[in-house]
Amino acid sequence: MISCPTVKKSEIRFHYDLSTAFYRLLWGPHIHHGLWSGAESSDVAQRQLIDAVALRAGICGGENVLDVGCGMGGSSVYLARKYGCQVTGVTLSPVQRCWAQAGALVRGAGRRTKFLRGDAETLELPPQSFDVVWSIECTEHLFDKPAFFRRAVKWLKPGGRLTICAWLAGNEPLDAAACKRVFDVCEGFLCPSLGSRADYEQWFTDAGLQMQSFDDWTERVAQTWEICRRRVQKTGVRVLSRMIHSGTTLFLDRFDAILDAYRTRSMLYGCFSARLPENPA
Repeated sequence: MISCPTVKKSEIRFHYDLSTAFYRLLWGPHIHHGLWSGAESSDVAQRQLIDAVALRAGICGGENVLDVGCGMGGSSVYLARKYGCQVTGVTLSPVQRCWAQAGALVRGAGRRTKFLRGDAETLELPPQSFDVVWSIECTEHLFDKPAFFRRAVKWLKPGGRLTICAWLAGNEPLDAAACKRVFDVCEGFLCPSLGSRADYEQWFTDAGLQMQSFDDWTERVAQTWEICRRRVQKTGVRVLSRMIHSGTTLFLDRFDAILDAYRTRSMLYGCFSARLPENPA
């Protein structure tokens, strides 16, 4: 695991409060990578990632889903509309919560979605409430990742699934240059740490879950940052960010860093799915 001890939770919350409009402008309603298999548009690629994760999570319609790190609510609304799921979204940012609620109402998903402003590391929810706990690119921001997995298990019904997409440190051993690439990503994107595939699988199993699948989608998602970099270059976003907050400028300037980390496989992008036994110990 590669750590960046300078990251603070207050900075993460402030980043998303401030940067939600930047995300919407540069990328769209889904604050996550796209998943490409050809020459699809970025909008199609983002929906393809949600569908691929839904397949791994065993979603076939009507499940009660907890979306941890729901952002602007894009995935929550998509699951509600396409799959008929009842979705509870959780975000650290009050700005994103308001955005998610408004978006759900506009898109006719208000009755099937609920959005909470809360910290996934301290959030209290009724035990055994969800068929699926779902998180796309949120665990990077957690400070105590093993503790989150232990908490998530309590929210699952017996036989429920925990499915996560995560930015990963590359497979060990990493040389000094690879560690520096990962650290630069952590610093620019406010990640207290990035675990490896082995770390995540250990956290799943230590929490009492049975691993079901792992997908390495690194090559299929990297185009996300090529597109975002081009859009930054074509717009005045960087100039605007300098006037607003230096942290946003650092975030934009690290797009090259994450691309380099993916291309050298210093970083990976993985999708994990695990299941809670029907009769957990």
